[in-house]
Amino acid sequence: MATKVKAIVITGNGTNCEMEMAHACKLGGADQVDIVHMSELLSGEYRLDDYHFLNLPGGFLDGDDLGAGQAGAHRLRHATVTGGSGEKLQDQLLRFIDAGKLVMGVCNGFQLMVKMGLLPGLDNRHDQRMLSLTYNDSSRFEDRWVALAVDEESPCVFTKGLSRLYYPIRHGEGKFVAQDEAILKLVRDEHLVALRYADQESFAPTMEYPANPNGSPDAIAGICDPTGRLFGLMPHPEAFLHRTNHPRWTREDLPEEGQGVALFRNGVNFIRENLL
Repeated sequence: MATKVKAIVITGNGTNCEMEMAHACKLGGADQVDIVHMSELLSGEYRLDDYHFLNLPGGFLDGDDLGAGQAGAHRLRHATVTGGSGEKLQDQLLRFIDAGKLVMGVCNGFQLMVKMGLLPGLDNRHDQRMLSLTYNDSSRFEDRWVALAVDEESPCVFTKGLSRLYYPIRHGEGKFVAQDEAILKLVRDEHLVALRYADQESFAPTMEYPANPNGSPDAIAGICDPTGRLFGLMPHPEAFLHRTNHPRWTREDLPEEGQGVALFRNGVNFIRENLL
């Protein structure tokens, strides 16, 4: 049985936050963190089966052609691994999920997860698309810090024990949309909305711009699947790993560790307690 927590961070095709995400995994306690190019997965040089924690970082995957994450989702769904068995990469991914392992997608990675159908994972289906993330109501790229309220009733592994967060966002397509109102209701009623955009003073969920930077209904900033092991969010926790990342670090008395580390530490601790 494995004794080390192994995390994999996927890069390539326009991803640009892989170094920060790998560093976040290390600060969170992962014993081994590998940054792996998509081509190395497709060649069979690396396999998801060898890891416990899959990280899908932010960036401009494939230049956001066809919509953010859309081209990347088709690649993951249909591409065949050329080395070894010749199986589809999606088969590895679904096997990874069935084994009880963890997946986190941030910004472009979140877009990738919903467009592949990994989230919301209702009825244990991780290959059926029910959601999307589309253009911000402001019709422009938003780059700002946002307050986030945590749903403490959510099954999300990564947000356990947390209540109020403050992370940066930087996206042009972050508005959460569901296939229909019934899907949105299920996501809401089952407490799969782990994070909501909030008023910075009260931390009450809000639809007011710019606290809600994209117009997402129900102030949705991040969701998980019913197991809590698959998690996608638009804000960037990997961009707040040290107090000097905070926009007011010279004016406020802040802990040395940034709030972003907490999500990754929760994930690593879950793996140690349940998978090793």
